[in-house]
Amino acid sequence: MPHLLLADDDRELSQMLEEYLEGNGFQVDTAPDGLIALERALGEEFDLIILDVMMPGRNGLDVLRELRAHKVTPVLILTARGEDVDSIIGLELGADDYLAKPCNPRVLEARIRALLRRSLVRPPDQGEAGATQPVRIGDLMLHSGTRTVQIGEQPVILTSTEFSILELLAREAGRVVSKGEMSEYALARPLSSFDRSLDMHVSNLRRKLGPVDGGGERIKTIRGIGYQYLQP
Repeated sequence: MPHLLLADDDRELSQMLEEYLEGNGFQVDTAPDGLIALERALGEEFDLIILDVMMPGRNGLDVLRELRAHKVTPVLILTARGEDVDSIIGLELGADDYLAKPCNPRVLEARIRALLRRSLVRPPDQGEAGATQPVRIGDLMLHSGTRTVQIGEQPVILTSTEFSILELLAREAGRVVSKGEMSEYALARPLSSFDRSLDMHVSNLRRKLGPVDGGGERIKTIRGIGYQYLQP
């Protein structure tokens, strides 16, 4: 049973979402403000955290910023409808996805399940000899089974969404991958107009991976189409 932390100061909404999610197979703990949310998120293990942006004590973005310094637990942020700036900042800080409030509980459940599927560590890919088969591109090494990434000998800590995007780009290195394909694979939903989620996740990837030796880019933007992981 996936264990969720729902942090929102709207008690009526929290109770409604808690009852709905628990009725659909989740264990849900709640936090009424940012201070309690941060304490619980750092002190306990959750499969996923739902953070409202506007909370007393510490707002959701502050909680997310502090949390990402210590953990990569999947995070879905809830923003007020029309507050695009909050969703963009949340993605920059390492949120895996966002949803505008008020939200349909069924849509929230679908987003949660998609995030949980991406964050699960799968059995390692096996070759004929039974050895794990990582993806290697230049100094990049990506293990799908353990969902880990290295640049040379240095591990790179990615969120589950960042890893899924990199996994797709790396496996299709040299080919231009459309934003629609990336959205279906990494976000488990069709690409929607004016949704900048993919762009923000790719920006985070570029920052975390750094340039290749010599200063060249790893991920190229193909304007109007998508992205391409460049072969060395």
